[in-house]
Amino acid sequence: MNARAVAAAGLCLLLFTGCQSGQNSPQAEAGVEAPATADTLRLLYWQAPTILNPHFSSGFKDSEASRITLEPLASFDADGNMVLFLAAEEPTLDNGGVSADGTSVTWKLKEGITWSDGTPFTAQDVAFTYEFIVNPEVATVNAGTYELVESVEALDDTTVQITFKEPNPAWYLVFTGTEGMVLPQHMFADYNGANGREAPANTMPVGTGPYRVTSFTPGDVIIYEANPNYRDADQLAFSRVELKGGGDATSAARAVLQTGDVDYANNLQVEAAILNQLEAAGQGQVVANFGSLVERIIFNFTDPNQATAAGETSSVEFPHPMFSDRMVRQAINLAIDRDTIATQLYGPTGQPTTNFLVAPGPFASENTSYDYDPEAAAELLDAAGWVDSNNNGTRDKDGQEMRIVFQTSVNPVRQKTQEIVKQSLEQIGIGVELKSIDASVFFSSDPASRDTLDRFSADLQMFATGNTNPDPGSYLQTYTCDEIAQKANNWSKSNYARYCNPAFDALWQQAAATLDPEDRQSLFIQMNDLLINEAAVMPIVHRADVSGVSNRLTGISLTPWDLSTWNIADWQRP
Repeated sequence: MNARAVAAAGLCLLLFTGCQSGQNSPQAEAGVEAPATADTLRLLYWQAPTILNPHFSSGFKDSEASRITLEPLASFDADGNMVLFLAAEEPTLDNGGVSADGTSVTWKLKEGITWSDGTPFTAQDVAFTYEFIVNPEVATVNAGTYELVESVEALDDTTVQITFKEPNPAWYLVFTGTEGMVLPQHMFADYNGANGREAPANTMPVGTGPYRVTSFTPGDVIIYEANPNYRDADQLAFSRVELKGGGDATSAARAVLQTGDVDYANNLQVEAAILNQLEAAGQGQVVANFGSLVERIIFNFTDPNQATAAGETSSVEFPHPMFSDRMVRQAINLAIDRDTIATQLYGPTGQPTTNFLVAPGPFASENTSYDYDPEAAAELLDAAGWVDSNNNGTRDKDGQEMRIVFQTSVNPVRQKTQEIVKQSLEQIGIGVELKSIDASVFFSSDPASRDTLDRFSADLQMFATGNTNPDPGSYLQTYTCDEIAQKANNWSKSNYARYCNPAFDALWQQAAATLDPEDRQSLFIQMNDLLINEAAVMPIVHRADVSGVSNRLTGISLTPWDLSTWNIADWQRP
């Protein structure tokens, strides 16, 4: 098979056979009247956004708010079809957009697009965004996705060429979807360095999207208005968008499903029984989109209780006294009751899983399994030398008590999951202290805060994420050695566990350079299986991305490969 055919076949496999369709929101029921402010769209995000530059955010909450005003070149719908935003056409082998050897891709951009302040959008903005993202002084969280890029060049105002360091079967990973939003050069040129987080456009963004920000109080409220410079401004249904942050998932669900105070509520991680009760009020419906999200518990492979001479905790200089031992990790894995967590807390919105990679379908491994076996877990700890030598109820070894801190964000389902895990671990002699951190802090990526998931100043932590693109290469990259988050990179990288395994890295490097789609699929599965067999991470629940949608709102079309607000220009009030 020649290179042209190989690349085409790979794209077919990734974008057609493996994607799971989301559910579109229901049409409004007959007789439901729109509120007096019909031209105002009200959104409720209980995880409040704190910054509006997605390249500085570890959590989806900030990217969700950013996506209303910033756009990528293209994205993917629930069926894996490419959807164009700033791009004029999809690059292919036939039209010359994708080079036959897989080393470059050329994008044609739409003509006449302007930023919300009236400045023309050009290919130079795309080239600048690349330079900004990969600048180590800027320390963006998305730099890893762009590591395979050699250069980004504006050939003219509407043509940009991306050249890769080697043949790249996943050329469509960069400048698309969640991690591909383009920034305006004229707003960030003076902040392309260590002062990157000081740019005013981080909180008052200038974008090409349908709405523009008029006011933003971090952690509270964002007000948008229709962007008069948007290319399809006359088709927008709303003149004003209000995004309210804060509260909790249950109150957010109540506001859209029961009281009808808001039109849309994001990320409703609420117990299934409560969602069913609220939905019965008839004001809105629950929309569940099973994509790539996996609620997981990750181990800290470094010691959060020791500090370097520079004061850095969770440093690679100090391996974790317990979790460096595979037997200990396997024991904890055996003590996790996934079935109880999924059944009692998630119901139809979650399924127990042991896979790190769950979507697209062809990449989900069938080689893994999980067991809940506390007795076997206790035996493993005994064999690893962790026993209760002083009869205080907690295992110990060489004077080290087996006591750990387990952290996550504040959320009722997560707190109840913590309690189930704590009870199970204490039954096998592991002392557990639970820590809950406000979501606006936990997911903020603020390098000054010790309470972010990036800093990981605990022994275990729990959150949900997944691949944001039909190709899982950049998602699996998060467990490579080069992606370890540490003080040297301002904790901007995505390997929060600080796991480093040369065998895993070798598989990832091989997959990154392999054009054959079947070989890539096999390599991705091998990477997943290595993580699971090593107990390097503990997937718990394959969970749906759950939203609450008012009966007064139509046009929402969720996709696993972008944010909920990706098509907000199409949202309507019937």
